Amino acid sequence: MTYRRTITGFSNPLVKFLRSLRDKKHRRREQRFLAEGLRLLTDARESGILPEMLVMATGRAAHPLLDQLEDAVTAAGGEVVEMDQDILAKVTGKDNPQAVAGVFAEFDTRLAGIDRQAAPIWLVAQALRDPGNLGTMLRTGDAVGAGGLILIDDCADPFSVEAVRASMGAIFTQKLAMARWDEFQSWLRESEGQLVAASLRDPTDYRKAPYAAPCFLMVGNESQGLPAEYEDACDLRVTIPMRGRADSLNAAVAGAVLAYEALAHLDP
Repeated sequence: MTYRRTITGFSNPLVKFLRSLRDKKHRRREQRFLAEGLRLLTDARESGILPEMLVMATGRAAHPLLDQLEDAVTAAGGEVVEMDQDILAKVTGKDNPQAVAGVFAEFDTRLAGIDRQAAPIWLVAQALRDPGNLGTMLRTGDAVGAGGLILIDDCADPFSVEAVRASMGAIFTQKLAMARWDEFQSWLRESEGQLVAASLRDPTDYRKAPYAAPCFLMVGNESQGLPAEYEDACDLRVTIPMRGRADSLNAAVAGAVLAYEALAHLDP
């Protein structure tokens, strides 16, 4: 059975619930997250993932993709909610919100859900703090056909509104896992898998490195890089030459450069 209702007041408990999902503590408690925009929700639908609740602005422009999305949520027994655009702005935290948002159940982020043979490369980020960088790495993984993104130690929340928005829908197309370093190391060494670090310590030029599938490309924290013991545990350390005054690349950009180079070696 599908439920539909219209919200007209800012003090409605549902509005408060939706707004609470912008806070990590409440997301973890509810195990739900928000995603905004027709394109992003369409990517989710085409990946076989539907929101439990579809929230739409009253007075929105008609669009066939929105009709398809509403029909799919309705058929799956989800809830459809309409509210004024200014109320939706309070929910999403944007002055000019898109006409539609969805509430999704958080994914299983255990390493056990990763099939390392499903793709030649995987992205790994350690202590990544910027949700924009995290979302960009998901988007990069989608672009290069990576299997997904593994987050090590204390990273930004991948289910934050900012990270989901920056992923441009890739959070629905990429596998996502979160683990502590020791747990990841133990899992990785149970089977095949080459761990490659972006590093300045005795590295190989990233264009000449002997990449091997499945290849796990790891970048570190935006300001501190990878801990020395993490680099020591890698099978291969590579560096990207800096031609100008900058001494390093943005973490997400470095991950993208390495991913395309590794892919060129593994899938020429």
